[in-house]
Amino acid sequence: MTSSSRDCRTFHYTPHPMSRSGQQSRAAQGHGAAPYEQPQEVPSAGRRTRHRMTFTGTIGTICMFPLRAIIRISVALGISPNTLTLIGVLINCTAALGLAINQFVLSGLIMICANIFDFIDGKVAYITGKQSEFGAFWDSTLDRFSDLALFTGLIWLYARLGRNDYVLITTLTLIFSIMTSYARARAECLIEKCKVGFMERPERIVLFMIGAFTNRMAAVLWVILVLSVLSVANRIHYTYLVLNKKPMPSTTGLKGAFNRAFFWHDERTSVPYDLWVMAILAFVWLTPPDWLKDPTAAGQPGLLQWILSKV
Repeated sequence: MTSSSRDCRTFHYTPHPMSRSGQQSRAAQGHGAAPYEQPQEVPSAGRRTRHRMTFTGTIGTICMFPLRAIIRISVALGISPNTLTLIGVLINCTAALGLAINQFVLSGLIMICANIFDFIDGKVAYITGKQSEFGAFWDSTLDRFSDLALFTGLIWLYARLGRNDYVLITTLTLIFSIMTSYARARAECLIEKCKVGFMERPERIVLFMIGAFTNRMAAVLWVILVLSVLSVANRIHYTYLVLNKKPMPSTTGLKGAFNRAFFWHDERTSVPYDLWVMAILAFVWLTPPDWLKDPTAAGQPGLLQWILSKV
């Protein structure tokens, strides 16, 4: 047995607590449902999910209204959580085809449908008591397929447009997105938890949707790439500190503000998280596509330019 195998057998991988993987693996170990960061409670008939009253928390509260109904319908129909996961991935592959043929708005709509299934599978598993370690493995594995499909669709589009620069940028973004997930999975074979870094899968998917609906995919790719690099570095640094029993970086003063911004550990729906989200949205919407040589939106004004042109 290799050292890697021994490590992963000794220390159980702890998936993201919001994910179906996190809920199922904890339940299979006898810990019950995993704690949620957003939402804070598992939605079920007669129970409402509470979010912090921040910008992102308010959006989460609004989105939960239709999702509760979909969860109830899925439970009533007896649809297997594993089936919901598979349906979501297959729909996302259709979204990837839309990206490949430059139908961004259509792809965005399809992504919404796909990720409804991706969101509710864990809730259905919890409510019906069908959590299992295989379900956690199935969910995590198919999530990677889903990510690969979307990036592959963009790579195909940019290659067809003869934009080798964005083929490279998209490929690098794909690599570091996968490395973000791998770094955490590998770290949690060695340490108990590695829940650090801003750019996780939910953020990537939401950014993909924003890029599709606004035709600002180039800006979205740059955001995902830069923050994925920082997230990988963050996880390597954190794991090094824990394994070597070194103190964590300070979170006070000017240096502490830098550490909190770039060595991310704040929860979703927190005020620091909202500030990062607003900064990202401002970059995506305000940056003129020509500055980034956007292959699909070049020549269009940024939102700020458009507003000024109407004044």
